[in-house]
Amino acid sequence: MPGTEDGVNAVIKDLSEADKIALDLAISEARKSLDGEGVPIGAALTEFTAVLGSGHNERVQLNDPIAHGEIACLRNVGRRHSYRSTTLYTTLSPCPMCSGAILLFQIPRVVVGEATTYEGDLDFLRNQGVEVVLVNDERCIDLMHEFQNRFPEIWSEDIGGR
Repeated sequence: MPGTEDGVNAVIKDLSEADKIALDLAISEARKSLDGEGVPIGAALTEFTAVLGSGHNERVQLNDPIAHGEIACLRNVGRRHSYRSTTLYTTLSPCPMCSGAILLFQIPRVVVGEATTYEGDLDFLRNQGVEVVLVNDERCIDLMHEFQNRFPEIWSEDIGGR
């Protein structure tokens, strides 16, 4: 992929203005979750430059084990005939469940805020034909570190204990 290094360590700094706005929205959603003592993962879905919706992880707030940030975002967007012209922005590398949703709905492009605190499997998405843009945004990393320090038991319960 042009402009990337290898695998999970790939970094793209040249985001479009629309990408920056959507990632900022996802980060704002992640902050909402952390402010509610939840897992700080936010997501936004766009079609071209239009924001279709956003959401954040609500596992703790709703006592719902599948209320991940990407899933909450897709739920908030609602049904669509097609996702083939969309981009999903997420503050953290998607877990296997969220990666499955990306593939199920054939979302062609995913912009990932960071894969340092949770690596996920970005190469799996790439191998399925998804364009993955890894940003390594310090704000995303800082949110997860703050969460891990404040709520280590929730982190361990979610994905940290693997």
